[in-house]
Amino acid sequence: MEMAIKGMTATEHKERKARSYKLILWFAMISMTMMFAGLTSAYVVSASRPDWLKDFDLPSAFIASTVVIIVSSLTFHFAKKAIQKDNRSLTTSLLLVTFALGLLFVFLQFEGFNQMIAMGLNPTGPTSTVTTSFIYVVVLVHFAHLFGGLISLLIIIYNHFKQKYNSGQTLGIELGAMFWHFLDFLWLYLFLFLYFFK
Repeated sequence: MEMAIKGMTATEHKERKARSYKLILWFAMISMTMMFAGLTSAYVVSASRPDWLKDFDLPSAFIASTVVIIVSSLTFHFAKKAIQKDNRSLTTSLLLVTFALGLLFVFLQFEGFNQMIAMGLNPTGPTSTVTTSFIYVVVLVHFAHLFGGLISLLIIIYNHFKQKYNSGQTLGIELGAMFWHFLDFLWLYLFLFLYFFK
């Protein structure tokens, strides 16, 4: 009976700890959402300026990066499902694929910048506009958050190789997946916003 009580106490402590970590992550994601809401609101307000550039197309690399990050969100989701079934080899493969897709997303973002510059849409200088400056800022701020996501993914991969996750202990992967899905949703929102609001 005493051992059962101790087991329940440990389980309750584990659940409370998980709730605390998830709550902290939710607060962080809400704060980031408010920041990007402020940036896009400023974008909308600035669109009434007479020097606002309306006729331009987003680089094709940004479209490709959108597809890549959506696929990476799926691979992270399936990695979480795999570890819940104690399928370690599949979890390893999916986590590594997710990380590779994250790096590909970063490459495509910079390729998008190169395409913008090739179109004469420079971030600074005499040929730059308020419009292009906004686009660079929004994409770079999202990239800064994605960098945090890549670091956390590296930590998850390291912990996975140290066999810290199993069907009974998935908190780290769950938190990482939550944040990665958030970054995915955030980029999708930003891309659609920049694509349709000109």
